[in-house]
Amino acid sequence: MILYHGSTIIVDKPQILTPNRTLDFGIGFYTTENSTQAAEFANIVMKRRKVETQFVSVYDFDLDNAISELKILRFDQPDENWFKYVCQNRRDECSSELYDIVVGAVANDKVYMTIGLFESGILTKEQAIESFKVNPLYDQVVLKTEASLKNLIFKDAFDPRKV
Repeated sequence: MILYHGSTIIVDKPQILTPNRTLDFGIGFYTTENSTQAAEFANIVMKRRKVETQFVSVYDFDLDNAISELKILRFDQPDENWFKYVCQNRRDECSSELYDIVVGAVANDKVYMTIGLFESGILTKEQAIESFKVNPLYDQVVLKTEASLKNLIFKDAFDPRKV
């Protein structure tokens, strides 16, 4: 499996760093199977950090080994379980030690707004989940432990503006 990571630097030695904000799936090294999505994220990070560089790092991921040896949580669609997990992580209420890898949809800006409307009582859980089905969502593969990172092999990096 090929995975991509968008950033302002080449990440040839991935690490699990504690973020300065709460994220969809908690602490972990965030990747995707979609190179375009990684490029878009690299551009967002470049603008957020007010720098001039952006890169997409490319990795081989040993999926077979990960499946046989690691605890993986997979959300095949943005359903009630995904919604609950994202909400818990956004409130920093989820234990990061439960899984080595979490796979599922990215909660985009519209999703964050919907979660806010749910948390304020304006939308029911059912209305919030239904709204996710009409918005296109990207995927993310989050490596949450050192054991999961051992299955990730850096291959290459590129500046998405030059492709």
